[in-house]
Order: sequence, then C-alpha cells, then structure tokens
Amino acid sequence: MNLSSPIYHDADKAREHLEALLWADGPVCPHCGKRDRASKISGGRAGLYFCNECRKQFTVTVGTVFERSKIPLNKWVLATHIMSASKTGVSAHQLHRMLGITYKSAWFMAHRVREAMGTTSKTPMGGEGEQVQSDETYFGNSSKRAKSYKKGHSHKMKVVALVEPKSGEVRAVAVDRLDYIRIRKHVVKNVDRKSTLVTDDANVYRYLGKEFAAHKRINHTLGSYVDKMGFTTNNVENFFGHFKRSMKAHIHIEPQHLQRYLNESTFRYSNRKISDFERAEEALKGIEGKRLTYRPTGEAYHA
Repeated sequence: MNLSSPIYHDADKAREHLEALLWADGPVCPHCGKRDRASKISGGRAGLYFCNECRKQFTVTVGTVFERSKIPLNKWVLATHIMSASKTGVSAHQLHRMLGITYKSAWFMAHRVREAMGTTSKTPMGGEGEQVQSDETYFGNSSKRAKSYKKGHSHKMKVVALVEPKSGEVRAVAVDRLDYIRIRKHVVKNVDRKSTLVTDDANVYRYLGKEFAAHKRINHTLGSYVDKMGFTTNNVENFFGHFKRSMKAHIHIEPQHLQRYLNESTFRYSNRKISDFERAEEALKGIEGKRLTYRPTGEAYHA
C-alpha cells in the first residue's frame, strides 16, 4: 500500500483505521475493560465515547502510547509505517523533516513507536523437537578516531539475543553485564526447557545448556560454524548484523534507550516475511497498555 492512502493524511481516517484494528469486535473501555458498553457522545468531538459501565469518557488512543499527544493521529500512523518499512532504520531528524514536526517531537514520537514494537508475548520460544539459538554481542563506539574510544569491551553496551530459526522470531535484551546470571535469566524466561539450545563455545553456556533437552555448542574458536548435524548460530548472528546496520542511522545512543532500539530491530526482523503495510498494522496493535511520558528534564521514562 502506498503512502497516498487517506489514513496518512486525514486524522479522522487514521482514527477510523486504528479503531478497526484495536476494536474489531466493538469499542472497549480502557478504564474498566468492558466491551460494547460504550456509546458515542452526541455533539462531542469525533471518536469520543462514553462508557455506560464506569461512566468515563475515552477515545481509541486512551491507554496507548499515543495518548495525550497533540500531534495529529495521521502523522502517528505515518511514522509507524515509515519505521516499520525501513530496512536500515530512521533517525529522528529524518522523521522531523518528513512529518513537518519539531526534532524534539520526532525524537519522542520515535521512542513511543519503538515502545509499541516491544514484544509482550509470554509464550516460550522453541519446544519439543525445536531449536533456539542464543548469542551475545557488544554495541558501541569502536573507532580509534573517536574521542570516547577505549580499548576492550567494558565500556560498550551489551545485548543478549535469542532466535527461533523455524518461525524467525527473535527476542533481544540489553544487559549491564554479560555474565551467567543475566544471560541465564533471559534464556530461561523465554525458551521452553524441551528445546535444543544452540550456542557458541562460551563458558557461560556450559552449565546453562544442561537445563534444556539438548545443548549444541558450535566451536567458533576452531573455525567451526556448522556442526555435523547442521546446527549453527548463523541466524542469531544474522540478526546482530541487521541490528548494527540499522543503528548507523543514529548518531549517538544512550544506554537507557538501547532496549527500545532493540525493540524496533527485533520487531522488523521477526515480521520480515510480511508486507510493509501488514508490519505497520502489527506495530499499531502493540500500542495498547503502554505509556511513555516526559520527565521534567525532558528525558523519557516508563510511567
């Protein structure tokens, strides 16, 4: 679908599109959770409903990352499409120019969309007869020309990622340290114990692998990248490649915001087999139940 669609240029059409996505079976009150107990307010602004159960007013954006924004809803929908469709990432400066809003608004808008892209799935990855690949990477400045250059990896940001090759799903998390406790927490939280865990030969997985049905270690130090049974960590390493290429669109990343950039990359990677429009719709479905507001200093945080 091209960007000439009315939902990208008309706020009312964008609202109707959002209502169709989030309220497929009728309006749901975000205050009490009741469905089909709302009625439109006569003479009120478009999209305003009154809940006959809890007696409160609401619109489709209440309780979402779009709530209380003065930016027209069609620009939110357009920004979500642009960020979902981009293969190499979109900077806040680019959104600022494309949407005709201030840089500060574009920066905060982008972080809200990334928050919506974050997975809330509690379904374990893998399962009996399935495999999940796990790996870690460092992200940060490694250029010797940079003023902030330091030898080693201690100053860099750390990421742990899991990929299920069969479905293509990826889940990644930013951590303070790449140690056994933090890596294990992410792995056991997201992977079914009946799965085959596939990793490199890092010592941190020596005992962690025993908690799963099987553990395949690919000995990278000996130049091996695929074992005799065909197990490999190439899928998770491929994701890291996509993530780092997309981050080139951004000049500087603060550690406290890294998880949201990971949300964006994991979302696009996990949904790469569907169309750009379908991917944008999936991102819009994720706006519910998430809030991101300003601190008094302008720093974004979770409410």
